[in-house]
Amino acid sequence: MSAAIDWHPEDPATLANPYPIFERMRDEDPCYWSTRLRSWVLTRYEDIKAICLDRGNLSSDRLRPFFATLPSPEAQRIGQIMRYLSLWMVFKDPPEHTRLRRLTSKVFHPRSMQAMRPQIEQIADRLIEQIGEKTEFDFIAEFAGPLPCLVIMALLGVDRSDLSEVKRMSDDMALFIGSSRTSPEKYDTAEKATQEMAEFFRVLIAARRSQPREDLISELIALRDGDDKLSEDELVATCILLLFAGHETTTNHIANGLLSLTRFPGQMARLREQPDLIAPAVEELLRFDGPSGAQVRLVSQAFELHGKPLAAGDRIFLMLNSANRDQRAYDRADQLLLDRAGPTHLTFGFGTHMCMGFPLARTEGQVAFPKVLSAFSEIETVGEQTWINSMVFRGMHSLNVRVRHA
Repeated sequence: MSAAIDWHPEDPATLANPYPIFERMRDEDPCYWSTRLRSWVLTRYEDIKAICLDRGNLSSDRLRPFFATLPSPEAQRIGQIMRYLSLWMVFKDPPEHTRLRRLTSKVFHPRSMQAMRPQIEQIADRLIEQIGEKTEFDFIAEFAGPLPCLVIMALLGVDRSDLSEVKRMSDDMALFIGSSRTSPEKYDTAEKATQEMAEFFRVLIAARRSQPREDLISELIALRDGDDKLSEDELVATCILLLFAGHETTTNHIANGLLSLTRFPGQMARLREQPDLIAPAVEELLRFDGPSGAQVRLVSQAFELHGKPLAAGDRIFLMLNSANRDQRAYDRADQLLLDRAGPTHLTFGFGTHMCMGFPLARTEGQVAFPKVLSAFSEIETVGEQTWINSMVFRGMHSLNVRVRHA
Protein backbone atom coordinates (compact mmCIF):
# COMPACT_ATOMS: atom_id res chain seq x y z
CA MET A 1 0.00 0.00 0.00
CA SER A 2 1.44 3.39 -0.99
CA ALA A 3 1.98 6.13 1.58
CA ALA A 4 -0.71 8.80 1.98
CA ILE A 5 -0.31 11.74 -0.35
CA ASP A 6 1.35 14.72 1.32
CA TRP A 7 1.20 17.62 -1.11
CA HIS A 8 3.45 20.64 -0.51
CA PRO A 9 2.46 23.05 -3.32
CA GLU A 10 5.09 25.60 -2.27
CA ASP A 11 8.02 23.13 -2.40
CA PRO A 12 10.50 24.34 -5.09
CA ALA A 13 10.78 20.87 -6.63
CA THR A 14 6.97 20.58 -6.79
CA LEU A 15 6.68 24.08 -8.27
CA ALA A 16 9.21 23.10 -10.96
CA ASN A 17 7.39 19.87 -11.78
CA PRO A 18 3.99 19.35 -10.12
CA TYR A 19 2.90 16.70 -12.63
CA PRO A 20 4.08 13.50 -10.88
CA ILE A 21 2.16 14.28 -7.68
CA PHE A 22 -0.85 15.42 -9.73
CA GLU A 23 -0.84 12.00 -11.37
CA ARG A 24 -0.84 10.32 -7.96
CA MET A 25 -3.70 12.54 -6.81
CA ARG A 26 -5.73 11.77 -9.95
CA ASP A 27 -5.19 8.03 -9.49
CA GLU A 28 -5.37 7.68 -5.70
CA ASP A 29 -7.32 10.64 -4.30
CA PRO A 30 -9.01 12.76 -7.00
CA CYS A 31 -10.95 14.74 -4.39
CA TYR A 32 -8.06 15.45 -2.03
CA TRP A 33 -8.41 17.33 1.26
CA SER A 34 -5.40 19.60 1.83
CA THR A 35 -4.91 20.39 5.49
CA ARG A 36 -2.39 23.10 4.51
CA LEU A 37 -4.86 24.91 2.26
CA ARG A 38 -7.93 23.86 4.31
CA SER A 39 -9.46 23.17 0.92
CA TRP A 40 -10.49 20.41 -1.45
CA VAL A 41 -8.22 19.87 -4.45
CA LEU A 42 -9.59 18.40 -7.69
CA THR A 43 -7.22 17.04 -10.32
CA ARG A 44 -9.22 15.06 -12.94
CA TYR A 45 -10.35 16.56 -16.24
CA GLU A 46 -14.00 15.50 -16.12
CA ASP A 47 -14.44 16.54 -12.47
CA ILE A 48 -13.02 20.02 -13.09
CA LYS A 49 -15.04 20.51 -16.27
CA ALA A 50 -18.21 19.50 -14.41
CA ILE A 51 -17.45 21.89 -11.52
CA CYS A 52 -16.93 24.75 -14.01
CA LEU A 53 -20.42 24.09 -15.36
CA ASP A 54 -22.11 23.65 -11.95
CA ARG A 55 -23.91 26.85 -10.97
CA GLY A 56 -26.20 25.18 -8.44
CA ASN A 57 -23.71 23.91 -5.86
CA LEU A 58 -20.78 26.28 -6.38
CA SER A 59 -19.91 29.96 -6.30
CA SER A 60 -17.13 32.11 -7.74
CA ASP A 61 -17.89 34.89 -5.24
CA ARG A 62 -15.05 34.01 -2.92
CA LEU A 63 -13.52 37.41 -2.16
CA ARG A 64 -16.41 38.93 -0.25
CA PRO A 65 -16.69 35.96 2.16
CA PHE A 66 -12.89 36.08 2.57
CA PHE A 67 -12.93 39.80 3.34
CA ALA A 68 -15.82 39.31 5.77
CA THR A 69 -13.69 36.95 7.90
CA LEU A 70 -10.81 39.40 8.28
CA PRO A 71 -10.29 41.26 11.58
CA SER A 72 -11.01 44.96 11.13
CA PRO A 73 -7.33 46.12 11.22
CA GLU A 74 -6.36 43.56 8.55
CA ALA A 75 -9.38 44.48 6.41
CA GLN A 76 -8.40 48.17 6.58
CA ARG A 77 -4.90 47.31 5.36
CA ILE A 78 -6.31 45.99 2.10
CA GLY A 79 -9.19 48.42 1.65
CA GLN A 80 -8.30 49.34 -1.96
CA ILE A 81 -7.84 45.70 -2.92
CA MET A 82 -11.28 44.96 -1.48
CA ARG A 83 -12.80 47.96 -3.24
CA TYR A 84 -11.69 47.06 -6.76
CA LEU A 85 -11.06 43.32 -6.89
CA SER A 86 -14.52 42.60 -5.46
CA LEU A 87 -15.89 44.27 -8.64
CA TRP A 88 -13.97 41.92 -10.97
CA MET A 89 -16.37 39.70 -12.89
CA VAL A 90 -14.15 36.67 -12.20
CA PHE A 91 -15.27 36.92 -8.56
CA LYS A 92 -18.97 37.35 -9.37
CA ASP A 93 -21.92 34.98 -9.75
CA PRO A 94 -25.01 35.58 -11.89
CA PRO A 95 -26.79 37.93 -12.16
CA GLU A 96 -23.89 40.33 -11.36
CA HIS A 97 -21.44 38.32 -13.47
CA THR A 98 -23.93 38.12 -16.35
CA ARG A 99 -24.45 41.90 -16.33
CA LEU A 100 -20.72 42.76 -16.31
CA ARG A 101 -19.88 40.18 -18.95
CA ARG A 102 -22.74 41.33 -21.20
CA LEU A 103 -21.59 44.95 -20.94
CA THR A 104 -17.87 44.41 -21.48
CA SER A 105 -18.37 41.84 -24.24
CA LYS A 106 -19.87 44.60 -26.37
CA VAL A 107 -16.38 46.10 -26.79
CA PHE A 108 -13.94 43.37 -25.67
CA HIS A 109 -14.81 40.56 -28.05
CA PRO A 110 -12.93 38.10 -30.32
CA ARG A 111 -13.16 40.36 -33.37
CA SER A 112 -11.58 43.36 -31.60
CA MET A 113 -8.84 41.17 -30.13
CA GLN A 114 -8.02 39.47 -33.44
CA ALA A 115 -7.83 42.91 -35.06
CA MET A 116 -4.79 43.55 -32.82
CA ARG A 117 -2.65 41.04 -34.81
CA PRO A 118 -0.78 43.68 -36.90
CA GLN A 119 0.11 45.63 -33.73
CA ILE A 120 1.17 42.42 -31.97
CA GLU A 121 3.47 41.64 -34.92
CA GLN A 122 4.98 45.15 -34.82
CA ILE A 123 5.58 44.93 -31.07
CA ALA A 124 7.17 41.46 -31.40
CA ASP A 125 9.44 42.67 -34.22
CA ARG A 126 10.52 45.69 -32.18
CA LEU A 127 11.35 43.57 -29.12
CA ILE A 128 13.43 41.13 -31.20
CA GLU A 129 15.19 44.09 -32.79
CA GLN A 130 16.01 45.42 -29.30
CA ILE A 131 17.55 42.07 -28.34
CA GLY A 132 20.01 42.83 -31.14
CA GLU A 133 23.06 40.60 -31.40
CA LYS A 134 22.86 39.19 -27.85
CA THR A 135 23.48 35.47 -27.69
CA GLU A 136 22.40 35.10 -24.04
CA PHE A 137 19.50 36.92 -22.39
CA ASP A 138 16.49 36.53 -20.11
CA PHE A 139 13.65 35.66 -22.48
CA ILE A 140 10.99 36.82 -19.98
CA ALA A 141 12.59 40.21 -19.29
CA GLU A 142 13.37 40.89 -22.95
CA PHE A 143 10.37 39.40 -24.77
CA ALA A 144 7.70 37.33 -22.99
CA GLY A 145 7.17 39.98 -20.28
CA PRO A 146 6.95 43.20 -22.29
CA LEU A 147 5.09 41.77 -25.33
CA PRO A 148 1.65 41.12 -23.76
CA CYS A 149 1.97 44.14 -21.49
CA LEU A 150 2.58 46.43 -24.48
CA VAL A 151 -0.27 44.77 -26.38
CA ILE A 152 -2.88 45.32 -23.66
CA MET A 153 -1.56 48.86 -23.09
CA ALA A 154 -2.03 49.60 -26.81
CA LEU A 155 -5.55 48.17 -26.66
CA LEU A 156 -6.48 50.29 -23.64
CA GLY A 157 -4.73 53.38 -24.99
CA VAL A 158 -1.99 53.55 -22.32
CA ASP A 159 1.20 55.27 -23.45
CA ARG A 160 4.14 52.96 -24.20
CA SER A 161 6.41 55.10 -22.01
CA ASP A 162 4.43 53.91 -18.95
CA LEU A 163 5.52 50.28 -19.50
CA SER A 164 7.94 49.94 -16.56
CA GLU A 165 5.55 51.63 -14.12
CA VAL A 166 2.54 49.60 -15.28
CA LYS A 167 4.56 46.36 -15.08
CA ARG A 168 5.72 47.16 -11.54
CA MET A 169 2.19 47.91 -10.31
CA SER A 170 0.83 44.74 -11.90
CA ASP A 171 3.63 42.57 -10.48
CA ASP A 172 3.00 44.04 -7.02
CA MET A 173 -0.73 43.31 -7.29
CA ALA A 174 0.09 39.71 -8.18
CA LEU A 175 1.53 39.33 -4.67
CA PHE A 176 -2.02 39.42 -3.29
CA ILE A 177 -3.71 37.37 -5.98
CA GLY A 178 -1.13 34.60 -6.09
CA SER A 179 0.38 34.55 -2.60
CA SER A 180 -0.30 33.02 0.76
CA ARG A 181 -2.06 34.92 3.53
CA THR A 182 1.07 34.41 5.61
CA SER A 183 2.78 37.24 3.71
CA PRO A 184 1.47 40.49 5.29
CA GLU A 185 4.28 42.60 3.81
CA LYS A 186 3.23 41.40 0.35
CA TYR A 187 -0.32 42.50 1.13
CA ASP A 188 0.95 45.99 1.96
CA THR A 189 2.83 46.14 -1.34
CA ALA A 190 -0.21 44.90 -3.28
CA GLU A 191 -2.52 47.38 -1.53
CA LYS A 192 -0.25 50.29 -2.44
CA ALA A 193 -0.01 49.08 -6.04
CA THR A 194 -3.80 48.72 -6.33
CA GLN A 195 -4.26 52.27 -5.07
CA GLU A 196 -1.65 53.53 -7.56
CA MET A 197 -3.18 51.66 -10.48
CA ALA A 198 -6.68 52.89 -9.60
CA GLU A 199 -5.45 56.48 -9.57
CA PHE A 200 -3.53 55.88 -12.83
CA PHE A 201 -6.74 54.77 -14.56
CA ARG A 202 -8.91 57.47 -12.97
CA VAL A 203 -6.66 60.08 -14.60
CA LEU A 204 -6.87 58.28 -17.97
CA ILE A 205 -10.66 57.86 -17.71
CA ALA A 206 -11.09 61.57 -16.94
CA ALA A 207 -8.92 62.45 -19.95
CA ARG A 208 -10.96 60.17 -22.25
CA ARG A 209 -14.24 61.62 -20.98
CA SER A 210 -13.17 65.05 -22.16
CA GLN A 211 -11.36 63.83 -25.30
CA PRO A 212 -12.38 60.33 -26.43
CA ARG A 213 -9.96 58.35 -28.59
CA GLU A 214 -10.12 55.12 -30.55
CA ASP A 215 -9.18 52.92 -27.61
CA LEU A 216 -10.82 50.49 -25.23
CA ILE A 217 -11.05 52.95 -22.32
CA SER A 218 -13.08 55.38 -24.46
CA GLU A 219 -15.31 52.51 -25.57
CA LEU A 220 -15.85 51.32 -21.98
CA ILE A 221 -16.86 54.87 -20.96
CA ALA A 222 -19.35 55.11 -23.84
CA LEU A 223 -20.72 51.61 -23.20
CA ARG A 224 -24.49 51.39 -22.77
CA ASP A 225 -26.96 48.52 -22.55
CA GLY A 226 -30.30 50.31 -22.40
CA ASP A 227 -29.99 52.48 -19.30
CA ASP A 228 -27.22 50.34 -17.85
CA LYS A 229 -23.56 51.40 -17.89
CA LEU A 230 -20.39 50.81 -15.86
CA SER A 231 -20.06 52.90 -12.69
CA GLU A 232 -16.87 54.86 -12.13
CA ASP A 233 -15.47 52.19 -9.78
CA GLU A 234 -16.50 49.46 -12.24
CA LEU A 235 -14.68 51.30 -15.04
CA VAL A 236 -11.52 51.49 -12.93
CA ALA A 237 -11.83 47.87 -11.78
CA THR A 238 -12.40 46.64 -15.35
CA CYS A 239 -9.34 48.51 -16.64
CA ILE A 240 -7.22 47.04 -13.82
CA LEU A 241 -8.55 43.54 -14.55
CA LEU A 242 -7.90 43.80 -18.30
CA LEU A 243 -4.38 45.11 -17.78
CA PHE A 244 -3.50 42.62 -15.06
CA ALA A 245 -5.11 39.51 -16.53
CA GLY A 246 -4.21 40.57 -20.06
CA HIS A 247 -0.50 40.26 -19.57
CA GLU A 248 0.41 38.18 -16.49
CA THR A 249 -1.10 35.02 -17.94
CA THR A 250 0.19 35.57 -21.48
CA THR A 251 3.74 36.20 -20.26
CA ASN A 252 3.65 32.77 -18.62
CA HIS A 253 2.04 31.22 -21.70
CA ILE A 254 4.85 32.41 -24.00
CA ALA A 255 7.67 31.60 -21.56
CA ASN A 256 6.31 28.17 -20.54
CA GLY A 257 5.69 27.41 -24.20
CA LEU A 258 9.25 28.18 -25.23
CA LEU A 259 10.62 26.09 -22.34
CA SER A 260 8.42 23.18 -23.44
CA LEU A 261 9.69 23.46 -27.02
CA THR A 262 13.33 23.35 -25.82
CA ARG A 263 12.49 20.15 -23.93
CA PHE A 264 10.98 18.59 -27.06
CA PRO A 265 13.47 19.65 -29.76
CA GLY A 266 11.83 17.42 -32.36
CA GLN A 267 8.58 19.33 -31.95
CA MET A 268 10.43 22.65 -32.09
CA ALA A 269 12.10 21.61 -35.35
CA ARG A 270 8.74 20.53 -36.72
CA LEU A 271 7.19 23.92 -35.96
CA ARG A 272 10.10 25.66 -37.73
CA GLU A 273 9.54 23.52 -40.80
CA GLN A 274 5.73 23.73 -40.70
CA PRO A 275 4.76 27.26 -39.57
CA ASP A 276 1.16 26.60 -40.64
CA LEU A 277 1.01 24.21 -37.66
CA ILE A 278 1.03 27.21 -35.31
CA ALA A 279 -2.71 27.25 -34.40
CA PRO A 280 -2.89 23.68 -33.03
CA ALA A 281 0.67 24.08 -31.68
CA VAL A 282 -0.40 27.00 -29.48
CA GLU A 283 -3.34 24.97 -28.14
CA GLU A 284 -1.00 22.08 -27.31
CA LEU A 285 1.51 24.39 -25.60
CA LEU A 286 -1.35 25.85 -23.54
CA ARG A 287 -2.42 22.31 -22.60
CA PHE A 288 1.00 20.87 -21.89
CA ASP A 289 2.27 23.42 -19.36
CA GLY A 290 -0.27 26.21 -19.28
CA PRO A 291 -0.03 29.57 -17.48
CA SER A 292 -2.97 29.05 -15.11
CA GLY A 293 -2.33 26.95 -12.03
CA ALA A 294 -5.80 26.87 -10.54
CA GLN A 295 -9.25 28.36 -10.35
CA VAL A 296 -11.11 28.48 -7.04
CA ARG A 297 -14.76 27.90 -6.14
CA LEU A 298 -16.75 27.94 -2.91
CA VAL A 299 -19.32 25.27 -2.14
CA SER A 300 -22.69 27.02 -1.83
CA GLN A 301 -24.75 23.84 -1.40
CA ALA A 302 -23.36 20.62 0.10
CA PHE A 303 -22.77 17.66 -2.21
CA GLU A 304 -20.63 14.51 -2.49
CA LEU A 305 -17.78 13.83 -4.87
CA HIS A 306 -15.84 10.55 -4.98
CA GLY A 307 -17.48 9.60 -1.68
CA LYS A 308 -16.27 12.79 0.06
CA PRO A 309 -18.74 15.20 1.70
CA LEU A 310 -18.16 18.76 0.47
CA ALA A 311 -19.87 21.12 2.91
CA ALA A 312 -21.30 24.58 2.24
CA GLY A 313 -18.52 27.13 2.67
CA ASP A 314 -15.72 24.72 1.73
CA ARG A 315 -13.17 25.96 -0.78
CA ILE A 316 -12.22 23.95 -3.88
CA PHE A 317 -9.04 24.34 -5.93
CA LEU A 318 -9.49 23.26 -9.55
CA MET A 319 -6.00 22.28 -10.72
CA LEU A 320 -6.24 23.16 -14.41
CA ASN A 321 -2.78 21.93 -15.40
CA SER A 322 -3.47 18.58 -13.77
CA ALA A 323 -6.71 18.27 -15.74
CA ASN A 324 -4.79 19.02 -18.93
CA ARG A 325 -2.43 16.10 -18.23
CA ASP A 326 -5.15 13.62 -17.27
CA GLN A 327 -4.47 10.35 -19.08
CA ARG A 328 -8.23 9.68 -18.96
CA ALA A 329 -8.76 12.63 -21.30
CA TYR A 330 -5.58 12.56 -23.42
CA ASP A 331 -3.52 9.82 -25.02
CA ARG A 332 0.18 10.19 -24.09
CA ALA A 333 -0.77 13.15 -21.91
CA ASP A 334 2.83 13.80 -20.80
CA GLN A 335 4.08 14.17 -24.37
CA LEU A 336 4.11 17.43 -26.34
CA LEU A 337 2.40 16.69 -29.67
CA LEU A 338 1.86 19.88 -31.64
CA ASP A 339 -0.81 18.39 -33.92
CA ARG A 340 -2.69 16.70 -31.08
CA ALA A 341 -6.37 15.98 -31.46
CA GLY A 342 -8.57 15.53 -28.41
CA PRO A 343 -10.81 17.42 -26.00
CA THR A 344 -10.45 21.16 -25.44
CA HIS A 345 -7.88 22.04 -22.79
CA LEU A 346 -9.11 23.76 -19.63
CA THR A 347 -6.31 26.36 -19.40
CA PHE A 348 -8.78 29.24 -19.79
CA GLY A 349 -11.43 27.57 -17.65
CA PHE A 350 -14.78 26.41 -19.00
CA GLY A 351 -18.38 27.57 -19.04
CA THR A 352 -19.59 31.01 -17.97
CA HIS A 353 -16.29 31.91 -16.30
CA MET A 354 -14.11 31.00 -19.26
CA CYS A 355 -11.43 33.69 -19.59
CA MET A 356 -12.78 36.51 -21.75
CA GLY A 357 -9.35 37.38 -23.13
CA PHE A 358 -8.46 33.94 -24.47
CA PRO A 359 -8.65 35.01 -28.16
CA LEU A 360 -6.03 37.71 -27.46
CA ALA A 361 -3.71 35.30 -25.60
CA ARG A 362 -4.13 32.77 -28.41
CA THR A 363 -3.33 35.39 -31.09
CA GLU A 364 -0.25 36.58 -29.16
CA GLY A 365 1.04 33.01 -29.00
CA GLN A 366 0.38 32.49 -32.70
CA VAL A 367 2.48 35.59 -33.44
CA ALA A 368 5.19 35.18 -30.79
CA PHE A 369 6.42 31.62 -31.37
CA PRO A 370 6.97 31.91 -35.16
CA LYS A 371 8.72 35.28 -34.67
CA VAL A 372 11.08 33.81 -32.08
CA LEU A 373 11.78 30.63 -34.06
CA SER A 374 12.51 32.58 -37.24
CA ALA A 375 14.81 35.05 -35.42
CA PHE A 376 16.88 32.34 -33.68
CA SER A 377 17.94 29.16 -35.45
CA GLU A 378 18.99 27.54 -32.14
CA ILE A 379 17.58 28.10 -28.65
CA GLU A 380 18.67 26.40 -25.44
CA THR A 381 18.04 27.19 -21.80
CA VAL A 382 20.86 28.25 -19.48
CA GLY A 383 20.83 27.19 -15.81
CA GLU A 384 17.83 26.22 -13.72
CA GLN A 385 14.49 28.00 -13.71
CA THR A 386 12.96 29.42 -10.52
CA TRP A 387 9.18 29.09 -10.53
CA ILE A 388 6.73 31.60 -9.08
CA ASN A 389 5.36 30.43 -5.73
CA SER A 390 1.68 30.68 -6.59
CA MET A 391 -1.40 28.51 -6.70
CA VAL A 392 -3.05 30.71 -9.33
CA PHE A 393 -0.21 31.38 -11.76
CA ARG A 394 2.11 28.87 -13.37
CA GLY A 395 5.22 30.72 -14.46
CA MET A 396 8.89 31.45 -13.95
CA HIS A 397 10.72 34.47 -12.56
CA SER A 398 13.20 34.31 -15.43
CA LEU A 399 14.09 32.11 -18.39
CA ASN A 400 17.71 32.51 -19.43
CA VAL A 401 18.42 31.32 -22.95
CA ARG A 402 21.39 30.98 -25.28
CA VAL A 403 20.60 31.50 -28.96
CA ARG A 404 22.14 31.39 -32.40
CA HIS A 405 20.80 34.13 -34.67
CA ALA A 406 19.16 33.01 -37.88
